[in-house]
Formats: sequence, C-alpha cells, structure tokens
Amino acid sequence: MEYAILIAPAAAVLALAFALFFARRVLKMPEDEGAGRVAAIIRRGANAFLKRQYLVVAVFFACMFLVLGALALAGFVGPFMPFAFVTGGVFSGLSGFLGMKIATAANARTATACKDSLNKGLRAAFSAGSVMGLVVVGLGLADMSIWFFVLKGFYGVMESGLTEAQFIATNMVTFGMGASSMALFARVGGGIFTKAADVGADLVGKVESNIPEDDCRNPAVIADNVGDNVGDVAGMGADLYESYVGSVLSAMALGVAAGLDFIGALLPLAIAAIGVLFSVIGSFFVRTKENVTQKGLLRALRAGTWFASAGTAVASALFIWLISTAAPEGVDAADILRLIAPVVIGLAAGVLIGFFSEYFTSASYKPTKDLAASAESGAGPVIINGTALGMLSTLAPVVIIAAAVLGAYFAAGGSADAELGMYGIGIAAVGMLSTLGITLSTDAYGPVADNAGGIAQMSGMSEQVRARTDALDSLGNTTAATGKGFAIGSAMLTALALLSSFIAQVKLLEPDFAFNLAVDNPPVLIGVFVGAMLPFLFSALTMSAVGKSAQHVVLEVRRQFAQDKGILAGTSEPDYARCVTICTKSAQKQMILPAVIAVLSPLLAGTLLGVNGVTGLLLGSTVTGFLLAVFMSNSGGAWDNAKKYVEDGNFGGKGSAAHKAAVIGDTVGDPFKDTSGPSINILIKLISVVAIVFAPVILAIGLL
Repeated sequence: MEYAILIAPAAAVLALAFALFFARRVLKMPEDEGAGRVAAIIRRGANAFLKRQYLVVAVFFACMFLVLGALALAGFVGPFMPFAFVTGGVFSGLSGFLGMKIATAANARTATACKDSLNKGLRAAFSAGSVMGLVVVGLGLADMSIWFFVLKGFYGVMESGLTEAQFIATNMVTFGMGASSMALFARVGGGIFTKAADVGADLVGKVESNIPEDDCRNPAVIADNVGDNVGDVAGMGADLYESYVGSVLSAMALGVAAGLDFIGALLPLAIAAIGVLFSVIGSFFVRTKENVTQKGLLRALRAGTWFASAGTAVASALFIWLISTAAPEGVDAADILRLIAPVVIGLAAGVLIGFFSEYFTSASYKPTKDLAASAESGAGPVIINGTALGMLSTLAPVVIIAAAVLGAYFAAGGSADAELGMYGIGIAAVGMLSTLGITLSTDAYGPVADNAGGIAQMSGMSEQVRARTDALDSLGNTTAATGKGFAIGSAMLTALALLSSFIAQVKLLEPDFAFNLAVDNPPVLIGVFVGAMLPFLFSALTMSAVGKSAQHVVLEVRRQFAQDKGILAGTSEPDYARCVTICTKSAQKQMILPAVIAVLSPLLAGTLLGVNGVTGLLLGSTVTGFLLAVFMSNSGGAWDNAKKYVEDGNFGGKGSAAHKAAVIGDTVGDPFKDTSGPSINILIKLISVVAIVFAPVILAIGLL
C-alpha cells in the first residue's frame, strides 16, 4: 500500500503531458492573417494586465511570507508554512497564466477553423480548454505530491508530538491559503477588468450607437476581448486550482482525524488521480457534426464529461476495494468500503447541479426563453424577471447539496462515528471535483469561442464563419454557467469539510478545548451574523468596482466618438489602448480591499469572539455565500443568453427595442456572473483556510 501514493505524481505527469499534447495540436492549426493581427493585439493587452497584476500580488505575498515567517519562529505555525504559502500561490497563478497563453493563441485559430466546419472550430476551442483543465489538475497534484514527500522526509527530524500521518495532513491542509489568496486576486481583478470593458462596450456601442457587438469601431472592443482572457481564463484557472487543491487537502485532514491513518490521506489523492485518467480519455469523445442545434453541441460535450464521471466512479470503487483488502492494523476494512458511496454521491451531485445550472441559464429551455420574451416590455421586466429567476434557481442546488451531505455523511458511517461521517462529506467533494480535468475544459472553451467570434467580426470574415462562432459562443455561455454552478456546489462541500477541519485542528492543538456551538451562545450567534454579512459586503465592493470602472469606459468611448467622427464612419481607428489602460488601472486598485477583508475577517473574529465565534463566522459565510453565488451566477447567465436569444432573430432581433432592453439586463448580469458570483466561492474557502492556519493564534489571543 505504501507505493499507492505514487499514483498521484504519475497522474500529474499524465495530465501535464496531455496538456502539452493539446497545446501542440492547437499551435499547429492554421491562423488567418487578418485574425492573427487582431489576436496579437488581444494577446499583448492580456500579457500587460497579468504582468501588472502579478506585481501587486507579489507585494501581498511578500508581506504574508514575512508574517508567517514570524509566526513560525514564534512556534505558532510550522516552519514549512511560509514556503508552502508561496508555492500554492505560484502554482495557482501559473495555472491561470498557462491557460491564458494557450487561449490567446487559440482564439484566431478557432475562427480560422470555422471556415472549414463547425466541428473543426469546436475541436480547436475545446483543445485549448483541455490545456487549461489538465494544467490545473496536473499542477495541483504535482504541488500536493511534492509537499507530501517533503513532509514525509522531514517527519523523522521534527519533534511534533504527532503521528506521521497527522503531521503530513495537518501541515498540508494549511497550504491551500496561498492558492486561495492568488485565486481571489485573479478572480476579482480579472473580473473587474473584463466586466468593466464588457459593460462599457455594450452600453455605448449597442444601446447608444446601434453598432454590432465586437465591431472594430468600438474603442472598448479590444479591452472586452482582453477581459475574456484575464478574467474568464486566467482568473477561472486560478479559482478552480484552488477549489481542486482545497477539496483534496481538507479531505486528507479529515481522513486522518477519523482514525484511518495513511489511508485517510491517500484516498483523496488517489480519487483525484483516477479522475485525471478518465478526464484525458473523455476529452477524445468530444466531437460534433455540421448544422447541429445548441442541444446537439451540448450532447457533444456531455459525451466526454459523462464518460469521465462514470469511469471515475467505477475505477474509484475498485481502488477503494483494493485498499480495504490491505487495511493496516487498527483500521476497519468496512469503514474504508463505505467510502465508495460518497464518491458516487459527489459525482452525481456535480452532474445534477450542472444540469440545473444549464436549465436555468440556457436559451434551449423555458426560463431563459421567457426572460427573453419579457424584453418586449422593456428593461424593467427583464431586470425583475432575471432577478426572480436567479432566486428560484437556488432551490435545486440546495436540495442537491443537502441530499449529498446527508447521503455522504451517513453512508460513511456518520450515525456511529461523526468524524467518519465528515470524512465522507470531504470525499464527496473530492468526487465532485475529480473530473475537473474535463469539466473545466468545457468551461474554459467558452472564452476561446467568444474571442473567436469577436475576431471573426473584426477581421471581416464571412457570415457563415460568424454563424459558426456564434453557435460555439452561445454554447460557451451555457457551459460557463454550468461550470460556475459546478464550482459553487463543490465550494459548498469543501467549505463544510474545511469547517470540520478547523474544529479538528483546534482539538489537535488543544484536546481539552470545550466547544460551545449552541445558538444561544453570544459569540457563536454574533459570528453567524457577521459571517452571513460578509458575502454581501464582498459582493457590494466588487459590484461597485465594476460600476465605477465601467463608468470610466463609457465616458472614454463617448469622448472618442464625439471628438473623432471618423471612428463611426469607419475612416479612423479608435484608441483601443486607452480603454485597456483604464480597465487595468481600475482593476489593480479596486481588487485590494475585497481581498484584505477576506484575510482579516477570521483574524478579527478570532481576536474578539474566540474559537466559537470563528466557527459561527465560517458557518454563516458558507451558507449565505453559497446561496448568493448561485443566485448571481444563474441570473447573470440567464440575462446573457436571453440577450443572445433575441440577437438570434427572436422578438425583433438585433437593433429592436427588445434587444436594447435585453442588453441592459446583460450589463447588470455581467458582474453578477463573472465578477462577484464566482469570487464568492473563493471567499468562503479562503476565510476557512485562514482560520485553520491561524488557529494557534486564535486560541492564544481570543478574548471570548
């Protein structure tokens, strides 16, 4: 059994090797000369933004490294923590950066491929998405494997008072803080940039000037396309890297706390590794025919994701059975076998949440069609009905997550052993994210297709090419909403596992600590209220940041149109760089406060309310954060696809009053679905990880 741990680094190598394979496939594809020129401008803007963002983030990481170093010298945290924090951030940022590099190389190639057929365009965009998916899981498993062996090697020379498994698991669970911090900066900064540009471009271009989307006369159009890459690709990659690593690390800690020794730490890594194998195989199932509907394109993507889920479930069950036959002394084989059900439950919950996200956001279904129809009555009904749709859409994910939590808890033996039950929930979260290699591929494909459509428009490609890129883009909106629902659902399970990990960490540090989590305990009650408020405060800051930035973009586009009449006439070229600069500076400035609040809130709560108050804070932020994220993501996705449904010729089509009303709805939904909504799932996990890392400090200085 001791050699079973090698499955994780082997899977990391496999994932990175196939990421290279798909990257080489994309780069060998032909690129139209005109499309290539536009893509080069987008690529330069994206690289410039990330360079500035990483400089800002580097200052934050340097400060945190010094703080953690001081705490390590004082004995509050382990000596590895400062270095692990940095590596977590570096790998998280690298995941997003590599994904963005291939996305900006694939956008023009996707547009060019659409000259030949829809299937070739799908393969080009999906291959680029596959690079992102496999890079994320490959680097995640590589980072965790490296630290596993480093800690295992140092255990013999460290006097920790812990077993080897406890030493490894309790140290590794804290390593996710670096990944979470980087993910939050990437999601918030990239989200502010992309949605400020998108909103500004739509309001002045479509609504005021009646020019098409991605029209090269619009000064904000390049910034909009740059934003797709820095927000929806680089930000998303860092985000889901953090989700992936966080779910595995929290499950490892819970497994060791449940008394399963090394098996408890090994199993989450092994399930994640099995998911990598079937994600790679499933990616080759994605193909389609010409002239298919959006449902047909969805079926093409589902063929790969469903195969990966089914294969992972069967192979994980077989692996768990094999491990149970070699259970060490003191570990009941029956306890291990009961973990098969949580894996299947997690995979099934992920598929169901993805389906309901698709149902509430895709123009193939009634809710979004009805929302588009309401645009005939004006912008007000669009906003009202879209808000109601998002609120209604929270019902299904809550029921699914509740069923998954109960099922995983009791299937793992929670009725007899609460710690085993919580480990079952952690395993369900790992199961849900185990096929991230392919589910993220279907999500990351969307921004590539979106950019391809813009490039086709700006480089003057034929209407047939534009129709094909529009079909891919429309599908991308649905897969993006599905991916966000999937990420939010997994974040909920992971946050619950991290909450349990915080309690386990406190018990490990101070076995005699008496938790009092009753609702009539004032610190707990205050913590719940404050935690419940945090996602709303965080969302207010990020939404406001988009609004302020978009205002600057709107004024700049209006200024250029007013001062140079030749821009709209097509005889002058707009100043694209000015809009990119405005979005970049605004995003860098306004992403700092939300990130600082996320890091400081558990520390302040711990100082004022103690351990019990922090536990309440984690619970409150997890519950409201989950609901708010689902609401915002689905409302935003529905508004976006309702607009596209009108643009397809329904209810008057482009340029009609209904179209302008739908565009207004989309501008509200943009920061919902691409800035605030997806950032919340990072927020609730970062708060939990910070609480775990600083648990010794909270125990030492908590006033209550």
